[in-house]
Amino acid sequence: MLTWWRGSLRARVVTSTVLVGTLLALLLGTLLYQQVSRGLVEQAVDSAERDASQQVANAQRAFDSTDRRDDSGLRGLAEEQIQSMSGPSAADGRRALLLPALTNTSGVVERMSTGVLAEDVPGELREAIAQDPANQQVMVVPVSLGEGQERTAAVVVGSRVSLLRAGPYDLVLVYPLLREQETLDLVRQLFLLGGLGLLALAVGLALLATRMVTRPVEEVAKASQEVAQGHLDERLPVVGSDEIAQLATSFNTMADSIQHQIRELRSLSQLQQRFVSDVSHELRTPLTTMRMAGDVLHASREDFAAPVARSAELLDQEMDRFEELLAELLEISRFDSGAATVERHEEDILPTVVAAVQGVQTLADKVGTTLRVHVPSERVEVCMDGRRVSRILRNLLTNAVEHGEGLPVDVTVASNPHVVSVSVRDHGIGLTEEQRHQVFDRFWRADPARTRTTGGTGLGLAIAQEDARVHGGWLQVGSRPGEGACFRLMLPRAHTHVIADEPPEVPSGPGPVGGTTAARDAEVPPVVLALATREDD
Repeated sequence: MLTWWRGSLRARVVTSTVLVGTLLALLLGTLLYQQVSRGLVEQAVDSAERDASQQVANAQRAFDSTDRRDDSGLRGLAEEQIQSMSGPSAADGRRALLLPALTNTSGVVERMSTGVLAEDVPGELREAIAQDPANQQVMVVPVSLGEGQERTAAVVVGSRVSLLRAGPYDLVLVYPLLREQETLDLVRQLFLLGGLGLLALAVGLALLATRMVTRPVEEVAKASQEVAQGHLDERLPVVGSDEIAQLATSFNTMADSIQHQIRELRSLSQLQQRFVSDVSHELRTPLTTMRMAGDVLHASREDFAAPVARSAELLDQEMDRFEELLAELLEISRFDSGAATVERHEEDILPTVVAAVQGVQTLADKVGTTLRVHVPSERVEVCMDGRRVSRILRNLLTNAVEHGEGLPVDVTVASNPHVVSVSVRDHGIGLTEEQRHQVFDRFWRADPARTRTTGGTGLGLAIAQEDARVHGGWLQVGSRPGEGACFRLMLPRAHTHVIADEPPEVPSGPGPVGGTTAARDAEVPPVVLALATREDD
């Protein structure tokens, strides 16, 4: 749910709008409800005070004008007044109580009430009447309108009256807020329905607003994805002159600029590739002539003076390097133009590995490096171009011997039913993080000023990486300074598959001191295979 909310702009806008709208509706509804409730109560109190004042005045006149002087007559008069003030015809369900004042101990007329319990009369009200008998005392408290009934809010008005011979009495009139409560219930229902309608309206407006905004944004996102996938002709329609139209215009301008720049870069790249290819081919003819003349001079160097003889030897060596550079440039131009051909055959990779090791054995003996080979006992069949794989291994082994500082070099072959890996690990100076990311760049050398045994053009690892790629495989490097470097070649064993994603990072070695890492290199890391496309094939 959280992932869906984070991944959808429309969902975030709608939910945020609904939450904010709900909070505002609750706050506004609460404030309005409180105002209505306060207004109804104030109106009820004001009406109760006016009515109570009239009722008390009528009762006092009746008490003053009566000719009843005996106790039973006074009780009858008091009961008649209480009944008349709270009878069935009493307005708004008014109830009445007659209670002896707190200082009255005569006992002539006992407590009288109709429809309300004397215990519901607050003691504070009785005390307020005793302290200020000349004025009405008003309170809003919950009362019970009869035994077994729920308590309801009511306006309680207390006043002081006097009975002949009986003394002061408290006349308490109770005005239940039944109509006000019904009005509040109706208001609450209306607020609830209004809030739900407001919420529905907010959802509708949010959906409409997000549709107006997110639909163009979705179109921009879709067009961006199309451009990212290489469909550079994708454009957005420009409607109106608002911010969305400006965004579409900016996107179209950006796409035009990117398409123009890519076309220029592609044209420049094609010109560069053609230049390298043409120069490489054109140099072959004069190089052949120079090689023939150089061979003649080199063969006759003993007949020359010492400086001339040395020059003939240097010329022969540099001609070898020139031929190597020319061959590698031609190979790079084939990769760039997509003209590289791969002749795959099902064969055992182990003889290819052993032959590559034997090919650099002379160089290893010269610098004192021991080549240690760790291969499985059974055959490892791989559908591969043996010439290209052999070239990869010779490059890796030559570099390992050159930069291994005379320490042993381990060559390890590992396989599973789908993938084979060949690791070449040295224990020399290693590579920094920056060097590790540049090691496959063309014409790059770790240390251009370093004295190298065999020379080099800086194209070997770039060609090796391309050779691995055309096999549907990967060539990786793992290294840390002072711990040597490990180059790992991973190839699919069948030509129908390629290694789709980059394999896990190559672990660095344990350093120049301490045992071999062949056991670790003999484990094939997990990879993701995919069916080869026609181009990969």
